[in-house]
Amino acid sequence: MNYFKAVLAILKKDILMEIRTKETINATLVFSILITIVFSFISEPGSKTEQAVAGGIFWMAVTFSGILGLNKTMMSEIQGGNFEALMLAPIDRSAIFFGKVISNFLFLTILEIILVPLFLVFYNVNLVSHWLMVVIILLATYGYSVTGTLFSMISVRTKTREIMLPLLMLPILVPVIIAAILSTNIFLFNQEITYCYNWIKLMAVFDIIFTAVIFAIFSAVIEE
Repeated sequence: MNYFKAVLAILKKDILMEIRTKETINATLVFSILITIVFSFISEPGSKTEQAVAGGIFWMAVTFSGILGLNKTMMSEIQGGNFEALMLAPIDRSAIFFGKVISNFLFLTILEIILVPLFLVFYNVNLVSHWLMVVIILLATYGYSVTGTLFSMISVRTKTREIMLPLLMLPILVPVIIAAILSTNIFLFNQEITYCYNWIKLMAVFDIIFTAVIFAIFSAVIEE
């Protein structure tokens, strides 16, 4: 099978499975909305404090909801026997990985699209007031999807998978999370836009390096 056809086949499978079960979207959406609403009560509505922490809360909601979604996605693959079948399929295993990356990226993007208007309501901040904020969100989400997909595939076979995934993933993802929060704050605080360029470059380099490295070593890692 053609490499890109294999990637699209994995993506299509994940989308159809999610449309049928709605497990991942429902779980991540409810959890992220709860985080958004609960933390909106830490200060008076419309206060400077609330707006100052909005960027951090947004990325915290995405990060922890994403962990929940990654665990659910991989557990459904394991329980249904799909994961072993995919590993035995006569296709490049990296195609399986990138198909999962794209599907996780898509699910996280849908989650973020829903969260943006909620932050406008509860925190009085527009997270996409500038086109560069869209670039920041997409770069951070892709970096999250790449690392999250890899470590969810590794941790799903362990007995403590719910604990192992954040323990493995979050230390690697720290540069992306910090860059995303700080670059988001630049727009929320109306600072000079040029200050975010270095953070954008950091996220882009992270995404490129991890994509290349995982593409090269994925087959060996997954066999272990």
